[in-house]
Amino acid sequence: MLVTDQLRTNSRLRAVVFDMDGVLVDSHPAHRLAWRRFLHTVGKQVIESELDFVLEGRKRREILLHFLGPLTDVQVEEYGRLKDELFWLAASDIALVPGVREFIECIRNAGITLAVATSAGASRTRSILRRLGLLPYFTAVVTGDEVRSGKPDPEIYHLACERIDCLPRTAVALEDAAAGVRAAKEAGLKCVGVTNSHSEAQLTAAGADCVIHDFVNLTLEDFRSRLGIQRALGTAARNAP
Repeated sequence: MLVTDQLRTNSRLRAVVFDMDGVLVDSHPAHRLAWRRFLHTVGKQVIESELDFVLEGRKRREILLHFLGPLTDVQVEEYGRLKDELFWLAASDIALVPGVREFIECIRNAGITLAVATSAGASRTRSILRRLGLLPYFTAVVTGDEVRSGKPDPEIYHLACERIDCLPRTAVALEDAAAGVRAAKEAGLKCVGVTNSHSEAQLTAAGADCVIHDFVNLTLEDFRSRLGIQRALGTAARNAP
């Protein structure tokens, strides 16, 4: 393979992998409310800043252990069901992140594979995506139920790339939390930060290749340009012997 061909292959965008909460759907307010109510129900009082922990892309089990200490598997299952019930009570107004449907349609029409990699459970993930009409867009949906550890562990991104038969270096992740950015980067993907739960500075410090605020009017050409993909192709051609 020629040097130019190899560099072009490495720079090609083949897949986009979305986190769900805070990237596809604006669900963080509902999560904070549900966790606050749940913790109050079990006698645990927390201040608002402590609830930032639930927005870091961790699995529900990890969150429960963080706030409540050691628990049996039965307790984790019981508390998880209660938290989910409280979430759905608070989730009636959950909406898509602005511009995300149009962006998804744009990149899918360009022949780019779409996947989801979320630490949320399978039932809630598929229910939300189905309710908002997004489920048919995704070739693979990988959830926290399928991995041993939540983000920042890169396992979920390795599994997502395996499911869609895509080399990590040709995929881009979209994440709104520092832990998610670190997971994607460690797995070998490029990563775009979305400033929903974290600031631009926090996402950049975690390793995000670029940061956006939402998807409004975001075109595929602009997306590639922000990631330096087009520039990389141009550089490869110029520097080739």
